Amino acid sequence: MSAPRTSIPWRGKAVVAALAATLLAGPGIAQATPQAAAQTERAAQGQVTAAATITWTLERASNPTEDQRTAYDLITRAMNAAVARYNNLSDLGKTITVRYDPGVPTADGNINGTIRFGNRGYMNERTALHEIAHTIGVGTSSGWSRLGGSGTWSGAQATALVRQFDGSSAKLSTGGGHFWPYGLNYDNEFSNTAADRHVQIVAAMVRDGL
Repeated sequence: MSAPRTSIPWRGKAVVAALAATLLAGPGIAQATPQAAAQTERAAQGQVTAAATITWTLERASNPTEDQRTAYDLITRAMNAAVARYNNLSDLGKTITVRYDPGVPTADGNINGTIRFGNRGYMNERTALHEIAHTIGVGTSSGWSRLGGSGTWSGAQATALVRQFDGSSAKLSTGGGHFWPYGLNYDNEFSNTAADRHVQIVAAMVRDGL
């Protein structure tokens, strides 16, 4: 059952442009155009507030091998796309350090703000979105244990949001440090709609106390 997508009025106008532009940008640049535009608009109304943003940096070898250069390029595209989506659809803030570690079977994210990519097959936006969620607290925070430890997310705001998306009986299931639907746990879960809803649900989880 489909439901209307949640609108983020002051950011929605710039999502497509920011996502396209950020694919061409280097690592560590969190596209802030929507926030800046919103602040300009609010400044005219005397309502300036600072929006938090996610920023990231990639640790690079001083003399990278061809393998490392290829990985860095894939990781950069994935992270820029994911960070732009988070920054356009949420006010979440995090400083993230990303590493290429061939010893990592897939990819992983830690609440300390680190993400490691290993396998080439996981160097995509879906994985980057998923791992950013881990750095924010999904599966890694005390709030996650308190609100998701029963196997169903109990926070009111994220629960209300998934019901807006999927109907009045919808719920967010939790387990193994992950959630579904919209947890983007596998590549076959990815679509632009699912990715947008993923970010919105993570932001709602944070408001719930993640």
